[in-house]
Amino acid sequence: MSTDAKRYQTVMLIDDNEIDNLINQKMIEAADIAQHIFTHTGAKSAIEFLKNISKLKNIASEVLPDVIFLDIDMPLMDGFQFLDEFEKLSDLTRKKCKIVMLTSSINPQDVNKSKKYGYVKQYINKPLSQSNLEKLDV
Repeated sequence: MSTDAKRYQTVMLIDDNEIDNLINQKMIEAADIAQHIFTHTGAKSAIEFLKNISKLKNIASEVLPDVIFLDIDMPLMDGFQFLDEFEKLSDLTRKKCKIVMLTSSINPQDVNKSKKYGYVKQYINKPLSQSNLEKLDV
C-alpha cells in the first residue's frame, strides 16, 4: 500500500497503561491507517508535546496528530483535564487534532461529559478493534 493511501498522517495514543498503548498501536498498524504513531503514557507529557510542536510553525501542521486516542482514567491528569488543557492550545492544534475517547469506562456520565467537548469526535470502548478502526470517521 502506498503511503498516500493512509487515512491519517499521524495518530497519537495517550494512555497510562503501556500494554494498552502497545496493543492499540499494533491494531492501528494492522489496520494500516496511519503513517506515524506517537504514544504517551501521561496526559501532561502529551500536552507539552503538542505545545512544543505547535511552536514549530513550518512543520507543525505536518507533525501534529490528525487523531488523538485519549484514555479517561489516568493519574496526575485524566482525560477530561487533558481536554481542558487542550482547549488552551493554538488554533492550529485544535483544528488539526480530532480526539477519540478510548476508554474502559462504561460510565454513562463519562460518555455525556465527553460530548460537552467539541473536539471529541467519537467515544470507543477499549480495546481498539479492527472494526472500530474501519468505522473511525473523524
